[in-house]
Amino acid sequence: MSRGGEMVYIPDDSDFSSFRDQCESLEGWHCRYNKAGVTVWSQGQEESCTVQKIKTRISCKDVPAETLYDVLHDTSYRKKWDSNMIETYDIGRLTVNADVGYYSWKCPSPLKNRDFVTLRSWLPLGNDYMIINYSVKHPKYPPRKDFVRAVSLQTGYLIKANGDGACILYYLTQVDPRGSLPKWVVNRVSQFVAPKAMKKIYKAGLKYPEWKRRHDPGYKPWVYPEQNTLPSVSLAELSVQHADSLENIDETGLPEDHLSASDHEA
Repeated sequence: MSRGGEMVYIPDDSDFSSFRDQCESLEGWHCRYNKAGVTVWSQGQEESCTVQKIKTRISCKDVPAETLYDVLHDTSYRKKWDSNMIETYDIGRLTVNADVGYYSWKCPSPLKNRDFVTLRSWLPLGNDYMIINYSVKHPKYPPRKDFVRAVSLQTGYLIKANGDGACILYYLTQVDPRGSLPKWVVNRVSQFVAPKAMKKIYKAGLKYPEWKRRHDPGYKPWVYPEQNTLPSVSLAELSVQHADSLENIDETGLPEDHLSASDHEA
């Protein structure tokens, strides 16, 4: 997403518009999965490329768009529903609708776990919402020995209102996992991991209103910026995270039959 590949910048309307177009367009996308209200598409040649674009869509009945938007912002609630997450926290704010954050996640065994530092920006558009991010470097949060630092080239959500009290959620991601991965991992992401993740977000949306009523119901700094107490971060402190400067590990020899039982759940 970074312009020219060198400058860190906060996404503008044209970036959000481009992201929305990618979510809604079918041109150049190959359907990899379509079942039970969840569709997964991919771009890229899986034999030669692990840096694929993956796009997923799910129809969420009984979950308003603004509720799902809150779910995806609320880091306290994320600990309740995102079982792949190891740790997440906000590092600092850039503007009223942009911040820098950290996220680490469990990869399917026997792969090494990954982490990210990203610049995230969000935009409400009437009844629709977008959240997008890309990887940056922050001097106080360098790569750690216990994780492989991965790179989000572009990742985000589009939440579209769909009638009364319902919405459609798109998730689009292009990530460099910093590793030569076995082909089965790429297949597993589209066939199991992505659909399962979308269903989790949907279920989290159904349960969020009741949870939020009991956990600081008025606190939503992503909606009310005056509530944001994060320290300010300057763009000058950040630089673009280039994949080629990070560790690249070869995991192509890892066999699929070592996967834990939980990774086979759809």
